[in-house]
Amino acid sequence: MTIQSSALAVAAALALCTAVPVATAQTATPKKPTAKKAAPAKKVVEPPAPVAAGPEQVDAAGRVFYGLYDCEFKQTIDIVESPKYPAYVEVKHGKADYLMKPVLSSTGAIRLEDVRGETLMVQIASKSMLLNVKTAQRIVDDCVSPKQRELVEAARVAKAADAAPAAALMSSTPASAK
Repeated sequence: MTIQSSALAVAAALALCTAVPVATAQTATPKKPTAKKAAPAKKVVEPPAPVAAGPEQVDAAGRVFYGLYDCEFKQTIDIVESPKYPAYVEVKHGKADYLMKPVLSSTGAIRLEDVRGETLMVQIASKSMLLNVKTAQRIVDDCVSPKQRELVEAARVAKAADAAPAAALMSSTPASAK
């Protein structure tokens, strides 16, 4: 075998090696695009079954300001007694519903603690606010129920009544005594 013939044999072998994958690739049937699998439906997470209410919780539930609250930025919150769990309340804000346990704090404020540990509603005499405890941010603030509105008005009237005798006393005192 001559050098030329061996070179031709090597060149032919190389051409054959590179041609086989190309030919195979051209004759292979293209894969059909696979359909994406549908995402599994989100499960509705039921809150854990709450513990039976004790006397402190029953007392706190009696002090909750129930009803429709007007909040900042024209938002609303609705608080109702839970029909399923005695001495628990349901808080509705937007599309979210929370099952909450009423707790009386040492300051006299009512804390409504979400049984899932996500949110907290704090109620004082003049207003309420809903907080996300996981992100430490307010969800909505300056919420006032009809009962809170009555308490704020009663405090204003009482303050005005207390201020009236002092104002009358100041106006009746001679100018030299002032």
